Amino acid sequence: MSLAIKLQSASSDFQKLQADFAKVVEVRQRLDAQLSENELVKKEFAALTDENTVYKQIGPVLVKQDLAEAKNNIDTRLEFIKSEIKRVEDQLEEIGSNQEKKKQELVDIQTAIQQQNAQQTAAPAASS
Repeated sequence: MSLAIKLQSASSDFQKLQADFAKVVEVRQRLDAQLSENELVKKEFAALTDENTVYKQIGPVLVKQDLAEAKNNIDTRLEFIKSEIKRVEDQLEEIGSNQEKKKQELVDIQTAIQQQNAQQTAAPAASS
């Protein structure tokens, strides 16, 4: 495979990794927003007493919900969001590592192309 084709292939792979990284960063930002929102709800629930009434929206309807059940749902949701954040951070780390490897591969290919061009330029001059 020629160096130019290798360079084009590696460049395409690198661009795909950059796009994947951007998508995962977007997911991470959404998870951060959900985490903040749910932590705020948990904080609000902590201030409630058993006399307070909690409603859960299901579609267009508000349904009465037990406070303990609502608190449990929030705790479960927070655990899920935190585990998703961990998974996404692992993904970001892996993609970042792959980007660095691909970047180094691009540099190596470009260096080989430059050396090849220097040799081709030097060869006609030596035969003159």
